[in-house]
This record gives sequence, C-alpha cells and structure tokens, in this order.
Amino acid sequence: MNEVIQALKERRSIRSFKAELPPKEIIEQIVEAGLYAPSGMGRQSSLILAVTDKKLRDQLSDMNRRIMGREEGADPFYGAPAVLVVLGNKSVPTYLYDGSLTMGNMLNAAHALGLGGIWIHRAKQEFETEEMKALLKELGVEGEWEGIGNCAIGYIDGERPAPAPRKEGRAYYI
Repeated sequence: MNEVIQALKERRSIRSFKAELPPKEIIEQIVEAGLYAPSGMGRQSSLILAVTDKKLRDQLSDMNRRIMGREEGADPFYGAPAVLVVLGNKSVPTYLYDGSLTMGNMLNAAHALGLGGIWIHRAKQEFETEEMKALLKELGVEGEWEGIGNCAIGYIDGERPAPAPRKEGRAYYI
C-alpha cells in the first residue's frame, strides 16, 4: 500500500503525551504541512500559533478547561507540551473549511514524523476572549479571526491506539 495512504489509515488521536518538547525543527515541519493545506481559491486564510512556551500553553489549557466546565487541574491537552492553534480569517467565506484542512494536515504530519496529535475544540471560545484578542494584537495580527482548533502534539506516552472498526454504509459508488 502507498505509504501516505498507510499513514492516513494508521493515524489516531492520542490522549497521553510525554512532557518532553519535540525539537523545533519537527514542529516547524508540522506547521509547514499546515500552511500547505488546500484552501478555497488558494486564499490561504488560516493562521497558526505554534505555542511551545509552557506558561502560555498552560494558560490556554486552563482557559479551555474552564470553557469545557472541567474541574481545576484537568488538562484538556492531555499533557501535550506543544499546541498549534489554528485561526481562520473571518473575511474569507471558506475560513472554517480551510482551517479544518490545516488541522488535518498537521495531525497527519505529526503522525508521519513519529509524534502523536489530537484536535482539541473550544479554540473558537478561547479566541473570543479579550485576553486572546490582546495576544493577537501583541503579535501584530490584524483583522477578525476565529479559533478553529487546538492541535495538541508531542511524543506519545504509551501505545498508539488501535483503530475502531469502520462503520458500514458510509461510501456509495455511483
């Protein structure tokens, strides 16, 4: 089987990460894969915040936890040391789809490079806060941006999960 197709079939959401931060070069490759995701009319409407600073990562985790309604100390990022936040430019009609493809590319790239990854929701709510809007302003990001997802990545702590059986009746050939 083609190695790309094989990697797509083997990728799983990881829910247990080692604390060790992957090398910058690997994170940059994952981000680059996200930047090469397809986008509507080639507008490239996604923006990626590669968060490797532990203080900011923990701040995002706590904000996500509160939005989720989880108890103090819970980590919605499952201990992943890096979070790649995808934002979509709301002035582009396809921003949500473009950002979703960016997330998918990064999850598959993380797997291909020997890391684990998981899509964590609630980035939309995180980046509706004044705190996160201020962060974007501080970074020089202008315009209206919506959080699409948090791509938590890192080294897998444990075994890669086995795939769930595929549901029947989800593909029709006409």
